[in-house]
Amino acid sequence: MKKLLALLTTGIMVLSLAACGSGVNEASGNENASGKGTTIRLVNGKIEVDAQLKKLSEMYKKETGVTVEIESMGGGVDIQGTLKGYYQAGNMPDIFVNGGATDFSNWEGLLVDMSDQKWVSDTGAAYVDEKYGTIGFPYTVEAIGLSYNADILKKAGVDPTSITGPDSMKAAFETLDSKKDELGLKAVVGYCAEVSSLYWSTGNHLFSNYLDAGLERDDATYIDMLNDGGKLDKNRLTAFGEMVGLLNQYSDPALLVSGTYDQQILNFASGKYAFVTQGSWIGATMTSTDAEAYKSAGNFEVGMIPYAFEEGIDTILTNSPSWWSVYDGDNKEEAMRFLQWCSEDTAQKVLVEEAGFISPFNSCQYVANDPFAQTIVDYQAANKTSGWHWLEMKEGLAQNYTGQVFGDFAAGNLNVDSFVSTMEKVCQSAYGN
Repeated sequence: MKKLLALLTTGIMVLSLAACGSGVNEASGNENASGKGTTIRLVNGKIEVDAQLKKLSEMYKKETGVTVEIESMGGGVDIQGTLKGYYQAGNMPDIFVNGGATDFSNWEGLLVDMSDQKWVSDTGAAYVDEKYGTIGFPYTVEAIGLSYNADILKKAGVDPTSITGPDSMKAAFETLDSKKDELGLKAVVGYCAEVSSLYWSTGNHLFSNYLDAGLERDDATYIDMLNDGGKLDKNRLTAFGEMVGLLNQYSDPALLVSGTYDQQILNFASGKYAFVTQGSWIGATMTSTDAEAYKSAGNFEVGMIPYAFEEGIDTILTNSPSWWSVYDGDNKEEAMRFLQWCSEDTAQKVLVEEAGFISPFNSCQYVANDPFAQTIVDYQAANKTSGWHWLEMKEGLAQNYTGQVFGDFAAGNLNVDSFVSTMEKVCQSAYGN
């Protein structure tokens, strides 16, 4: 981490106390400068749930008398830049969103360690810093796995729970491929390795399975190797590469090297693929932008299996896409009390059933109205989830290095062996630079 003050340049202009600009939903109510904890302020990075968070605020005030001002940002707003301006102006919110290691590095020594809070033992998705402790509160969970159309698999006689390794994965793909016409499939898998705009899908999300699939949540073996000069485990990477080769083989050739994310999700929602290499976040698209196509395809049940490139891998990867942190200021105790309340039943009901969040808390009894929600809840309940360490990779690794390797493999320019050797070379080069 780097000190915040070192990151702030003299060119940053001091922002006014009220949030401004496109995409910022201003907090309601009056600013409270007393520092007595009767009013706290939360900067939220998901403007689409502004109304639900303000409902929570009203509920909390009725219950405790404490006002929680919600300031929601979105629509292209540079949230971290705005927060830095608030810091210079002495106008820091008590709770604010951070999206990963890069964001957290802006606030070294300025965030409260929440390790002693009750909610911490109820989740595996908190953001924990090696030096500063638990500095991120998870409010929702996303999952990375091989998503599938349960209706199509059932019609084909393929039991998703039988796919426990590379041999059974290949057998399932072969069965589905032989029945494409009767199932109405365009391809077995919707996989896209387009380099310029989907490098994040391959170089971050798919590659993250090499880093974490099948491991305990706190097992950092392979991310530690990677961050130690770009080192990779050749045997594990070879097994992973063989699975990627299988995805290449059974993917839609019209999509594989030049398709778009929108095409990939639309085709899956339309029932044209049995599997798709995207995570749980596509559920929101299937039920909104692609709702008509999804309805025409029968609003089929979905599920997710592990990327089992080695026999016995039985975990999907789950994590919070961003976290709420508590600023180490006068209102920190009141802010932590609010977050504890957010982890409990009353607030979870609103966050899950109305905001559509998939709860990261084991004690939560609610399930979001999202196609993938039940699947994630089931994996969490069974303790079959691994961590999400790709966020700790060198910045730009996927965009500038590994995404291109996946693209070259998909285009037929590499075989499994050269995929492995090229990945080794580019990772060493990336970390060498």
